[in-house]
This record gives sequence, C-alpha cells and structure tokens, in this order.
Amino acid sequence: MSFLFRFTSLVWVLLVAALSSIALQSCGSDNKTQSADGTTQSTDASAAGVVGPQPLIDSTYVIKTFQAEPAFKAQLLPARRFYRERSFRLGWFKDHQPVKQAENLQAIIAKAADEGLNPKDYQIKDFKALFAELEKAQADSSRRNALEQQIDVALTGTYMKWANDYYRGIANPRDTKSTSWQVKPNKIKLNKALATFLGDRKSRYNYYEFAPLHPEYDQLKKALATYRAQERAGGWPTLPATLNLKPGQSSPAVAALRKRLLDSAGGEAAASLPADSAKHSAVPVAYAYDPELVAAVKLFQKDAGLKPTGIVSGETLRHLNVPISARIDQLILNMERWRWLPKKFEPNYLLVNIPEYTLHVIEGDKEAFSMAVIVGKVLHETPVFSDKVEYVVLAPYWNVPFSIIDNELRSKLAANPSYLDRLDMEVVKGYGRKATVIDPNTVDWANVTQASFKYTLRRRPGPKNDLGDVKFIFPNSNDIYLHDTPHDELFSQSNRSFSHGCVRVAEPIKLATYLLRDRPEWDKQTILDSIATRHEKYITLKEKLPVYLVYFTAWADAAGHPHFRDDIYGLDKKLAKEYFD
Repeated sequence: MSFLFRFTSLVWVLLVAALSSIALQSCGSDNKTQSADGTTQSTDASAAGVVGPQPLIDSTYVIKTFQAEPAFKAQLLPARRFYRERSFRLGWFKDHQPVKQAENLQAIIAKAADEGLNPKDYQIKDFKALFAELEKAQADSSRRNALEQQIDVALTGTYMKWANDYYRGIANPRDTKSTSWQVKPNKIKLNKALATFLGDRKSRYNYYEFAPLHPEYDQLKKALATYRAQERAGGWPTLPATLNLKPGQSSPAVAALRKRLLDSAGGEAAASLPADSAKHSAVPVAYAYDPELVAAVKLFQKDAGLKPTGIVSGETLRHLNVPISARIDQLILNMERWRWLPKKFEPNYLLVNIPEYTLHVIEGDKEAFSMAVIVGKVLHETPVFSDKVEYVVLAPYWNVPFSIIDNELRSKLAANPSYLDRLDMEVVKGYGRKATVIDPNTVDWANVTQASFKYTLRRRPGPKNDLGDVKFIFPNSNDIYLHDTPHDELFSQSNRSFSHGCVRVAEPIKLATYLLRDRPEWDKQTILDSIATRHEKYITLKEKLPVYLVYFTAWADAAGHPHFRDDIYGLDKKLAKEYFD
C-alpha cells in the first residue's frame, strides 16, 4: 500500500507541474482576457505594466460630457452614434495606450491656420495635462480608467468639432445673413469619418488623413501659403492712385510695379511667365515700362478678369493696390465655400461661377469647354443654388414679368394697346399649347394689378426676343434658367452683371448641341432649322444634367497661382463678418 500511495502522489505532483507550466506559457504568450462585451482585452498592457480590461463608455457619460462643453454640444448626435456603433468601446485607446491617431489629431490642429482655420478653436481641452495625469494614475486602476474615458470622449469631441469645420464649414451656408447658399450640401457623417480616421472602417474618401475633398480647395490652400509667405516678406508696394502707364512709357512708379509683379520675393506674375520673359537684367532701366513688365501686367489683368491691354490705370490699378491681407482673407473665404459643396460632384455637370461670369461644362470630371455668361445685376442677383437641366427650348417665348408691365408698360398700353405689336408681344390666356391669343384692347391696362391680371404677356420668338434663340430649363422655385440673348455686344464687357437674375450664355447653339449630343436627330443644323421656323419647341433631355450656380471670387490653378474677381454682390463682405468676427 505504501508503494501505491507513493506512486499516486508522484503522478499528481507531475500532473500539477505540467498544468502549471502550460498555464504560465499561455499567460506569457498573449496576456489577454475576455471582456464583458466578448472582445479580447489585454490584462496587463505589457508595455506599460498595466493590468485590467479596457474600460467601456457609458452613453449617459457621453451625453453629459458633450452637453457640458459648448464647443462639443452641436456634435452630440454623431458622438453617440460613434460609441453605440462600437458597442461603447473606447476609440482612442488600445491596451490602455493611446493610439497614434491621438497624436496625429493634435498635429493636424496645430497646423489649422494652413486651412484658414484658427487652432485655438480646437484646443478645447489640455491634452498634455490630461495625459500627464494619466501617466501618474497607472497604478490606480479606478482613476486610470476614469481618465481614459475622459480623454477618449474629449478626443472624440475635438475631432468632431475640427472635422465639422473642415468638411462642412464654419459658417452656415444657408443662413441669409451670410450668403443664402442653396447648393445641395456636403452630407458627411462624422461618426463614420471618425471610424475611418481611427482605421476601423474603409472609405472612398481620405478621412483617415484629412485630405481635402476637392482639388480646387487644395489649390487655394497652396495660394494661401504663398501669399502668407509674401506677407511675411513685407507684402507688396502701393502704386500711385493717379498712375496712368502705357507700354513704352516711363514712370518713377515702374520700380514699384516691377517689385509688385516680378520680384522673386513673391511677384505674382513671375512664376507664370515663360522662362525667357521672366528674366531681366540685375539693374533694369529704372523708369522704363519695358515689354517684360508689360507682359506681366497683361497676365495680371487676365487673372483679374480684365482686358489684357497692358495699360496700368483704372480697374487694373485698383486690383494692383488691393492689400495682401485682403487677398489672404479672400482666399480663406473661398476655401470655406468649397467646404459647403457636395463631397463629390457627378462626372458630368454644368457650373456657373457668378463672379467669374463664366459657364464651365464638365464631362468625365474634366472641363470640356467654357463660355462667357451675363448674370444678374446687384438689385436682381442671380441666386446661388443647384438643380438639373431637363429641357432645351428652341425659339422660346419670353413671358414678361408683371413688374415690367407695372413699371414700364402700363401707361403706354393704357394709351394704346396696339403698342404691343411694335414690341412683337401678345396677350394669351392659358399656358403652353393650350394658350390662346386675346385682344389687348379688352384689358384695362390702367387699373390692372398682379392679382387681377389673369393672362400672360409674352414676346414672340424672333430677333427681338429677350431670350434669344434658345432657353435651357432646370425647373426651380427661383424661376432662373440659362438662355440666349439678342444683345451679344454685352459679352465684350469685363463686368457682365446686367440681367434680371437669369444667366445669359454667349454660345447657346454650342451648348444646345452639346446637351442634345445623345439625340442624333437634333444635330446643329436641325437645331438651327427649328429655330428659323419661329415655333417654340421643347426638347426633353434623355438624362437630366446637374447644374451648379456658385459664387467664387478666388480660385487657383494646379500650381497654386491665384485668380481673383470682384465681390459683385457683397457676399464676401457678409461672410467675412461671420467667419472672422
């Protein structure tokens, strides 16, 4: 019996030793335990010697924290979604250690000025102090966990405050105090963007590195960096207000003009001139307005939307003397406007930039062609909005607004209703094909009101028609559309804000042919033949084409070379009060 007892005891000792060895090897190999939510958690965060599972976030804690901080309050909903979608696990810690994105976010915020943003707006919490306090609390698991929760929610709030401003903009684009911007907005989901930034999900957008959504924004950012460098170098000189300088002439102001446009310290034209024309002697003739400088002035005029005459006076002089600080603000405001746009355009669309007086036709994400346009005058601004072109109308009627009847035609028609024939106009009852012409003598023109006028006064198709030969309709509540005009001479003007709000295009037949390119029965000649009949013809597009009417007073090319336009409706001025104040 003693032998059997000793043998059994020896077996148990060996078995216990073997199991202990296996347990130690297992513990030493991954040091992990199962958390309450089923995820695998580190039990000691070996790098820091920290034990215990990673804490979770309570929904009530998120709500209280965000409501208590004014800078975070607006982003409470996406924050709640973010934590709910990850089963309330921390987002910024792994194994009790902050993830690298926490440091990346702080680096991004430190460079916020590069985006035209103020870093102080996002330095809401003192993370340096919080992390120092966390380091001291490693031995106290309760205190450590509480700090991890506090830091995690603060980082989420900071990210969402930053990301909202960076991707959506600081100002409210639909606030009538700023710009009444009615273009469809960017619909970014901040909770999804944060998950992408933290590497928890994939996205077609580069949220993980805060890349700009549009290349045009990045180009303005390059221009902003160049202008700020030039400002630090002393800016540019002011030219005499009475200067009137023509090519071949001489003036004491030439030295300042050369410094303004050609000096390597930041001359605006130097980088864009051909290499051979940008070279000049080390000691130029002081007062001579030479061909090289004339070329620089012409380029400057082109960039400002002016006629490239080379003459320095009037509008050219005014643009040259805009302070560099004002140009920097202008770049920043237009970067802000790019944040208001959808994060991705359709492959094909039309874009009218109102201050540029230009229509851009985009096909396959590249510009197919562009043309000059005429936009609304100050009292009849062309609104900023987006829609879709649905119809091309050949030989259109022009329906006369009642305001014109009331202010311009009432007295003349009251005295002689037949005056309408001289204007090639008619009065009709009903609409479209069901419209019937009525005798203008049956209308009491002297006492007619907008409420009592049950008819439509319209101008017939033809050379006198205010809409010209073609109209492009994108049905909208603003009653705005693109159209031709019989007054082609106005397209030669630099400032082309002459209309009552609609947009007149310089090449309507070219645009009509393009829009109907997928309908071979409507080639250019067929379009012209239809117009010649003077019978209105509606043609429905096979595919509705998006159109954006936008307001950019500054933009830049791929190299960051800027172009500026006047703030014709004062929208920069209104936005600046909201953005900078």
